[in-house]
Amino acid sequence: MPTTTKIRPRALVRASGGPRYAVALAVDALGTGLLRPFLLLYGVTVLKLSAPVTGVAMTVGVVAGLVCMPAVGRWLDRGARSTVVAASMLVRVLGVVLLLATPAGHVWLFGTAALFLGVGNQAWPAAHAAVVATVAHGRDRDAALAAGRALRNAGLGVGALIATVSLAGGTTALRALAAVTGLAYLAAAALAWSVQLHARPAAALAKDTDGAGVGAGAGARAGAGGDGLVPRMRALLAANVVYVFCLNVPEIALPLILVTQLDASPVWSAAIFVANTVLVVTLQVPVTVLLSRFSRRTVLALAGVLLTVSYLGFLAATSLGHGWGAPAVAAVSVLCTIGEIVYAGSATALVTHLAPAHALGRTLARFEVSTGFGLAVSPAVITALAPHGPSALWGSLAAATLASAAAIAAEKDQEPGHSGSGLRATGAEQAVHGGV
Repeated sequence: MPTTTKIRPRALVRASGGPRYAVALAVDALGTGLLRPFLLLYGVTVLKLSAPVTGVAMTVGVVAGLVCMPAVGRWLDRGARSTVVAASMLVRVLGVVLLLATPAGHVWLFGTAALFLGVGNQAWPAAHAAVVATVAHGRDRDAALAAGRALRNAGLGVGALIATVSLAGGTTALRALAAVTGLAYLAAAALAWSVQLHARPAAALAKDTDGAGVGAGAGARAGAGGDGLVPRMRALLAANVVYVFCLNVPEIALPLILVTQLDASPVWSAAIFVANTVLVVTLQVPVTVLLSRFSRRTVLALAGVLLTVSYLGFLAATSLGHGWGAPAVAAVSVLCTIGEIVYAGSATALVTHLAPAHALGRTLARFEVSTGFGLAVSPAVITALAPHGPSALWGSLAAATLASAAAIAAEKDQEPGHSGSGLRATGAEQAVHGGV
């Protein structure tokens, strides 16, 4: 059994893309935190649109982002790395500019702005994972992916806090907030582009080495990979759709249950959300590194078990009624957050590890589509099940998540050796950059 990897801060920054890229991630996360939770409020308050119309426009933006993912994957597979990250940020700059230019009552301009914001938000995770996969390998890469998520959650939390304080300023403050967000995205795009990271596709390496060494391994995988997915990857992507429901539990399911079924104060919902953010920021990297002694697939299956137990815990907690129900839900939410941390630290890492080098971008894009689809349908599923009682909601989530964990565990023979060297195990791509 391999020993746990020790990650030093400097090594983690290098594995994450370098100092400039890390700053770009922080600025981008802050900008997203400033705007994302308040886009609906901006449409309703500033532009005087109805809530249903605003919601539909935002949904269309998310769907458009998912539709664009295959093109993003192909772009990444042609070797682009930091350029795609910068483009995902610049697209959102355009969205913010359109948002600021939208006059009150103009639905189509707001919808177009939401579309650009949706495309940028959906493209970013796959592009970022491709950057990390190009500059790091093995468990260093896993830790870097976890650090990126922790950093992003911290930025989102700080941004949301600043935005909340700004709400007291009314319409003027919301417009200023949007402008600051656009500037943040622009600065982040410039920093990401300055890294100038590019990967030579595996096919090119195979020619350079005349079928020997790393390039030959990549070429062989390319010939066997077919559509770019290793065998049974589709089952993993399908399971991810169910797993990703956990991300909307603190934001949607728990506030809904606490307010409508337990008549609890909204303070409980806010406290759970803050605790979730703090735990993710502080524990994401340590937990990911701690679990590096196990295979990524085993850890991902464990995440499903933890989430299943937490869902059953929520079911038990809601049966306690108004008195002890809310505190019990808050206590169980800690276990749910731990499950989320374990899931987030292993899912992208496993997909990146299994992806053939020639199809890294397309595989990450498909993974992001499964994540985006799960995030898109989970609010509708949760709100549809909740009125039928706690058993319908938490029982269904527990059963689906446990089945997904079992499906992932059953395919443990598909992972090509968790103690290997990451990208090298799948056919390394040579990175060409201007000083990360």
